[in-house]
Amino acid sequence: MSRQPHAIVPPYLLARLAAAGDERYPIAADAARRSLVRDVPVREWRLLGEPPAFAADRQPAALPDAPSTPDRRISDAERSETLPGRLVRREGQAATGDDAVDDAYDGLGDTHRLFDRVFGRDSIDGRGLPLEATVHYGDRYDNAFWDGERMVFGDGDGEVFTGFTGSLSVIGHELAHGVTERTAALRYQGQSGALNEHVSDVFGALVEQYALGQDAEAATWLIGEGIFTDAVQGRALRSMLEPGTAYDDDVLGRDPQPAHYDDYVQTTDDNGGVHLNSGIPNRAFALAATELGGFAWEHVGRLWYDTLVSGRLAADTGFHRFAGETVRAAGERFGADSREAQAVRRGWQTVGIEPEDVG
Repeated sequence: MSRQPHAIVPPYLLARLAAAGDERYPIAADAARRSLVRDVPVREWRLLGEPPAFAADRQPAALPDAPSTPDRRISDAERSETLPGRLVRREGQAATGDDAVDDAYDGLGDTHRLFDRVFGRDSIDGRGLPLEATVHYGDRYDNAFWDGERMVFGDGDGEVFTGFTGSLSVIGHELAHGVTERTAALRYQGQSGALNEHVSDVFGALVEQYALGQDAEAATWLIGEGIFTDAVQGRALRSMLEPGTAYDDDVLGRDPQPAHYDDYVQTTDDNGGVHLNSGIPNRAFALAATELGGFAWEHVGRLWYDTLVSGRLAADTGFHRFAGETVRAAGERFGADSREAQAVRRGWQTVGIEPEDVG
């Protein structure tokens, strides 16, 4: 298994459920405790901070001559924690009738389609890497993660979390970690780690918007919409446009994401608050996209992809440097005085980040 797995549900949310959920959500509280134990190796691997061997494999932003075809392979762990599990659907095969299998298959295809047709990237590595996923992982496992080789989906506990294949933004988010690993290789700690999470939220949202044909105004800007059951007072795991408003539940608490740099959370938990502080750049992106209108993948999305593959990001890049690189990318693609460049700069400034002058 890769040494840099990334899970969609942050540990602070599972810890809150494990500690306070026994009375209202007894099954979910037990599932959260077991999921936290299962995720310990994930967090330890992240802390190693070692970029994978393919980190320097930068991919160009040029569009290909023709769309490529995904190579999808879906396996069933049958509630075990053994990967990859039993192969149950390959590229071109008919739907199985198992919602988790078929949703994963479709979600991998939607993600491949965005990166291929919009950004000219043939799969995760830019060279047609097979897209693999395992569903029905573990016993009521409350998470989904990218382990560097495949997507892995739990079925949830049925009280708080539903199955994780039902959210397209989750699938796009996790696969985008694979793109980041193979381009900028942003270290999963502190501000660079929050940017790592932010980039995955950006592309998770764009995968969903592209698949649904949504413009910036129609988009929900929610990450993980649909993974909570109806019992939970919440819309999703995160809101890019309005960080801190995704959920407000008497057991799970209130969404703790900050929306402005003044409220940046200094913590040693969650690799320095990577799932928390990602709300700040998330809002900057969503503000720029909604100001420009139209389809986000046609303007701000292209700029973020240009930045990711530019070769100009250090592994420990912070918010101000990253912001400066997106403004630079806007100038290179649309012109320094373009409305795109101005919208990107205003988005960052609104969340309290002055883009660094990167020359």
